Amino acid sequence: MAVKGFSCNLNASITETHHLLLRQNLPVVARQPFPNHSFASYPILNNNHDKKKTPILRIRAAEESNSTVSVSSTSDVKGSGTTARGRRLLKIREEKRKREFDRLHNYPSWAKVLEDACKEDEELRAVLGDSIGDPEQMRKRIEERVRKKGRDFNKKKTGSVLSFKVSFRDFNPLDSYIWFELYGSPSDREVNLIGSVIQSWYVMGRLGAFNSSNLQLATASMEYDPIYDADKGFNVMPSSFHDIGDVEFQDNWGRVWVDLGTSDFFPIDVLLNCMTVLSANYLGIQQIVFGGRRMGDWEEGMKNPDYGYKYFKI
Repeated sequence: MAVKGFSCNLNASITETHHLLLRQNLPVVARQPFPNHSFASYPILNNNHDKKKTPILRIRAAEESNSTVSVSSTSDVKGSGTTARGRRLLKIREEKRKREFDRLHNYPSWAKVLEDACKEDEELRAVLGDSIGDPEQMRKRIEERVRKKGRDFNKKKTGSVLSFKVSFRDFNPLDSYIWFELYGSPSDREVNLIGSVIQSWYVMGRLGAFNSSNLQLATASMEYDPIYDADKGFNVMPSSFHDIGDVEFQDNWGRVWVDLGTSDFFPIDVLLNCMTVLSANYLGIQQIVFGGRRMGDWEEGMKNPDYGYKYFKI
């Protein structure tokens, strides 16, 4: 009974609502009643009356509109026409602008110093090479050079850009001095350097290396496999140094006594070739004199280190 009464009251309410909507001239759409119930048809709002929609319906409509706009905007982005190549070019241009900005505003001061130094220093310019303008690459090149050269990296070049003079004064190959005039008093390192060259030259001569009678390959063509006659080299007359003295220095003058023995003037050419490179890169020689008993202000018998005397023992 309670259920039946509730159903009657509900039908009466729906019917009353139906008549109220009809009086307001609102359209009515017939709907099928719920199963097993004789409900009257109920109205729904037409799309032509959007202004009278409930707030919930308006909110839903706004959400649908926003979702439609976002989807369309997303599709516009995807279809904007940008390609992978275009993005790469854009990235390259951006990196180039950044490097240019860093070069103008954030360029390290030490890199600018190195670039300025390259204008006058050929060795430094060769070390940096094509890394000039890239501080990171410049730093790596300098570090690599320091590791290779060690403590002598910052050492100033002490050689001479001018060639030395060569003269002969009654030179006797069996009993004569060879004189060296330097640009200044040599350091201990330079004394050891020039002394080592003279010592090596003497050892080679002592072993018969400077024998112009056996120069089989000097005029041979290397385009075709040359032939060396070992028997001829073995049977040639020996040519070797006999004796040599210590290398001595007084201030900027140095000398060494030599006895070239059975050698001819061929070892003189070899010595001058060595001294040419030595002078250009290391210690600087003004002149070399073959022969003579006294040169400059050389004082015979003065061997006091306090007066500028130095020597290299051979």
